[in-house]
Amino acid sequence: ERSHNVVFVATAAAGDAAMRRRIAAHRACRPPHWRTVEAPRNVAQAIAQQARAGEAVLLDCLTLLTANVMGQVNSDDPQEDGSYEEMRQRLNGELDALMAWYEAHTSDLIVVSNEVGMGLVPANPLGRAYRDLLGWGNSWLARKADEVYLMVAGLPVEVKRLARPSNRADADGS
Repeated sequence: ERSHNVVFVATAAAGDAAMRRRIAAHRACRPPHWRTVEAPRNVAQAIAQQARAGEAVLLDCLTLLTANVMGQVNSDDPQEDGSYEEMRQRLNGELDALMAWYEAHTSDLIVVSNEVGMGLVPANPLGRAYRDLLGWGNSWLARKADEVYLMVAGLPVEVKRLARPSNRADADGS
């Protein structure tokens, strides 16, 4: 039985055979009643065109959307050549449009992302810029979100709730 109509917004682009296989495997795992919308960029526009009132929207994922936005700007070292700010503005435009769509509708919106800032610092400038930009995007979304979860070993940790000050008397240091 279906508990909810879902629009699955896929940001992956099938650039090679390996990625086509990954996309096919992901499709096969989704419930058959979910509708898939492929939108490597301009996700809010795609959602506005495809989602119907009351459908939950699952955007998978901000990680690939960030890479797709960065790919619009030709740079090997965005921090050095100044193109990082253009990349951030493009991602900000994607996120602003997504939030504007969300605020104008009654649908639930779930955004999946990866936390790449907990690993090694990338060895190349483009990798470091990607890590920084995705971290900025994750932080931007987390501030706007009602709920934020970090999956650790398959267990959801409620990050936003943990970040709120406790109601204990000593929370203010007294």
